[in-house]
Amino acid sequence: MTITAGMVKELRDKTGAGMMDCKNALNETNGDMEAAIDWLRAKGISKAEKKSGRVTADGLVGVVSGGRHAAVVEVNSETDFVARNEQFQDLVRSVATAALGTDGKTASVGAAHLGSGKSVQETVTDAVATIGENINLRRSARIEVPHGIVATYVHNAVSDGLGKIGVLVGLESAGDTAVLSSIGRQIAMHVAATNPLAARADEVPADIADRERAIFIEQSRESGKPEAIIEKMVEGRMRKFYEESVWLSQAFVINPDLTVEKALKEAEKSAGAPIKLTSFVRMALGEGIEKEDGPDFAAEVAAMNKKS
Repeated sequence: MTITAGMVKELRDKTGAGMMDCKNALNETNGDMEAAIDWLRAKGISKAEKKSGRVTADGLVGVVSGGRHAAVVEVNSETDFVARNEQFQDLVRSVATAALGTDGKTASVGAAHLGSGKSVQETVTDAVATIGENINLRRSARIEVPHGIVATYVHNAVSDGLGKIGVLVGLESAGDTAVLSSIGRQIAMHVAATNPLAARADEVPADIADRERAIFIEQSRESGKPEAIIEKMVEGRMRKFYEESVWLSQAFVINPDLTVEKALKEAEKSAGAPIKLTSFVRMALGEGIEKEDGPDFAAEVAAMNKKS
């Protein structure tokens, strides 16, 4: 039987389960809606997914390195208390390790199988029921270089490879590995600290550059100067914008007298070979999630005391 998008949506509306889980359930039951609901319940998915409406802005970022390739994942939980749970930490490590053997896309990581024989997504779903909080694999990424290293850095680490910010930096080079590892880690720390928009000016998203330019034009026009002068003022501000926002042009946090690009050039002398920055990933926990403000615990206790 052909499983349509409408059938998947209907099952999702009835159970609150994820889209892929609903599709799998319908495939397994040949499109029988009631049987699919029972299938989800039997798997424990429907029960777990009832927690899916809760905001998951806490959790951990996990990083695993394989030398020339590395992966980073963000696994969210509802509270920081769960993020300190060893069971949850082991889960994040397992997910990051699984990501290392994939293309890094979140769907691929979710479908990857762990040593238990279950997929990452199935394991995360099981953890929801065991731990008692909504948990989800939010995103993942992977970098690989043909030769050289992928340097890593974890900021606010709570355990080995686990923390609040994870950074991967791909350095392609035939140079000395120890030198590459040292400069790579320093640059990864720089990325964690400065959160650059892109590695190079031409990689800055056009909409962001256009918005900045429009703001600079408005600000410059308030000066009342001629358009020719305004154009020069805007170009000057855009150069400054790129210097501050583009990774290679930024002042290196380890040595502000150098830009990151110049620091790489300096490292080439010790490495004995050119060093090419291929790409980078910076993943900060909860980035972009609007977390609801929780109740004031002290006020809650006081209110309960009054009632009693």
